[in-house]
Amino acid sequence: MTSRAVAQIATGVVRHRRLRPVDNAFEYRTYFLMLPMRRLRDEPCPALTRNRFGLLAFHDRDHGDGRSDALAWLDELLGAEGIHDADGEVWLQTYPRVLGYVFKPVSFWHCERADGSLAAIVAEVNNTFGERHCYLLAGEHLAYGHDLQARKVFHVSPFSQIVGGYRFRFMRSASPDGERCVARIDHEDADGALLQTSLSGRLAPLTPASARAAFFGMPMMSFGVIARIHWQALRVWAKRVPYVKKPAPPDSFVTR
Repeated sequence: MTSRAVAQIATGVVRHRRLRPVDNAFEYRTYFLMLPMRRLRDEPCPALTRNRFGLLAFHDRDHGDGRSDALAWLDELLGAEGIHDADGEVWLQTYPRVLGYVFKPVSFWHCERADGSLAAIVAEVNNTFGERHCYLLAGEHLAYGHDLQARKVFHVSPFSQIVGGYRFRFMRSASPDGERCVARIDHEDADGALLQTSLSGRLAPLTPASARAAFFGMPMMSFGVIARIHWQALRVWAKRVPYVKKPAPPDSFVTR
């Protein structure tokens, strides 16, 4: 992660490809935030509109159990799962609200130890039915660039069954014009890859100027996310991919 705990904004690309039973692929320009949640608790970012309306804004209640302090929720989750060494910075990779609206398909909580190493990553997934579920990634193999796996238990797409699991990979690379970050999620079953998704971007400090540039470069970004989800669903339906009825959500809010 970046060496200085300052709020970041990244402009990049989201990619998605369905491999079976038909091929369907797309990519769109996007932007997202990378927020140092512990530092922001003590020292708010002047460029970040928080818990109120703005061109770009962050609302705590869009995460976790919807309380007014999302970081407190995360710390409680980690403690309940026996992770007590995530006492360093917590970086939240997430979409902002744009003109008061947001749909967040997935957000990632990068939970560091005091020495900067990773103690856990929480992948917080939302579906279009208003439900939320968290996949907790932890253990001795947790590191940037490593494959991390979780069993799929949560319904996301009406054209994908709850079978198999996810393969996550998070990557960071430095360059002269800023740090680049990549989050990749592949859905696999016993026969191999089903879906391949990635979100990538180049980080820059979140300032009033960078926030305005992101907004005016893509002023309808949040509305575009939900519109494109439904457009791609229509394309998949037109290709006669079987519809999967939504099951009940999992009993537990967290899958480890």
